[in-house]
Amino acid sequence: MTKNPMTLLVLTLLHFSLSQLLIAQELEIASPGSVGFSDSGLERATAALQQHIDNGDIAGVVAAVARDGKLIYFEALGQMDLEQGKPMRDDALFRLYSMTRQITSAAVLQLYERGKFKFDDPIKMYLPQFEDQRVLIDASSTNLSQTRPRAGDITIAHLLTHTSGLGSRSSALYRENNVRDKDISLDEMVGNAARNPLFQDPGTQFRYGIHATILGKLIEVWSGQPFEEYLQENVFKPLAMNDTMFWAEGSAAARIAQLYRPTDGQLQVYQIESVSWTARPNLIEGGVGLLSSVMDYMHFTQMILNGGTFHSHRLLQPETVRLMFLNAVPAQAMPIGNRGYWLGSGWTLGGFNLVMDADAYNFPVSEGTIWWDGSAGTRFFIDPVQATIIVIMAQVSPSGGGGFREEFSRLVDAAIVQRR
Repeated sequence: MTKNPMTLLVLTLLHFSLSQLLIAQELEIASPGSVGFSDSGLERATAALQQHIDNGDIAGVVAAVARDGKLIYFEALGQMDLEQGKPMRDDALFRLYSMTRQITSAAVLQLYERGKFKFDDPIKMYLPQFEDQRVLIDASSTNLSQTRPRAGDITIAHLLTHTSGLGSRSSALYRENNVRDKDISLDEMVGNAARNPLFQDPGTQFRYGIHATILGKLIEVWSGQPFEEYLQENVFKPLAMNDTMFWAEGSAAARIAQLYRPTDGQLQVYQIESVSWTARPNLIEGGVGLLSSVMDYMHFTQMILNGGTFHSHRLLQPETVRLMFLNAVPAQAMPIGNRGYWLGSGWTLGGFNLVMDADAYNFPVSEGTIWWDGSAGTRFFIDPVQATIIVIMAQVSPSGGGGFREEFSRLVDAAIVQRR
């Protein structure tokens, strides 16, 4: 029989070191029933995750749920390293990939509050290498001789909403011209992005891409600090995000969960790209570069749901946080996709996907929820309607993992007995 999640939570906390326990206690621990959740419903969510592990969809997983700022569910299941027989740890470190973007965007909004820029500022004001960037005549082409003058300038708002005309790091154009390489510096990548043409004019189309990495460089320009130092001082430290980093050294390196890929019915060790994650990379990327733990990400997301505060620390003003829950994609660039949840989504100045039409989703969400995920099996939701946060992390590529994240969302939603 599956144990009550809160019983497992208490047993887990008994094994924490003192420093880890203090971090976990930044979120008050409460019983599911005290905030309108069903204990048995959350037990079913745990059982479903364990079934995905037993089926070989994922090796292990850590998941947490909070409501009204109270931690009501926190589970670590399965293995973080199958070959070494290492059980999943509550403080395991996961490759966030695209869940890095929202942290970068929050840092950008801090600097907005400090008057360092305006959303409609052209980025060429701060990065002059973008002054003469042109546009591909055919967005599907990689022919650098077939370009035209750009209509309009890329603004900060365009970077935050993926409407700048820049492309994906995996696009054929960028791969052929080595725009993004983990062995180059951030300055070199920014220069490469500026030298290559845009895929379309700024503000005319949503194209998910390298925008947050360019924002990382802008943070350096505005703050006068290296990007990683700015995040450490202004985001990670006040949020007690002691397990969030661009690379892990020493004992932290042993907490990185192994990444797997299903191959011939078995999970095999896999690398999405050649990155060690245990030494400082040349490229510090605001788009995909961070490692983090579930509890650290709970702190970050709870700060947002709290309106910019986490305990005694205010990171953002309430009026700035409200921008994180409002679609900021220009009307001419809507909808941002042509199938699935993309049809029911917008994108905010906080760098979040915004649920605008819940019916477009194949898992339950409230309209107004902001969320995103990562290409190695991570995901989070911030639901202001139900005052609920979900963070779930595994390490599998492709990230589907047999639908473990979607099923977890459905079962957590079904466990709500007091809806708002």
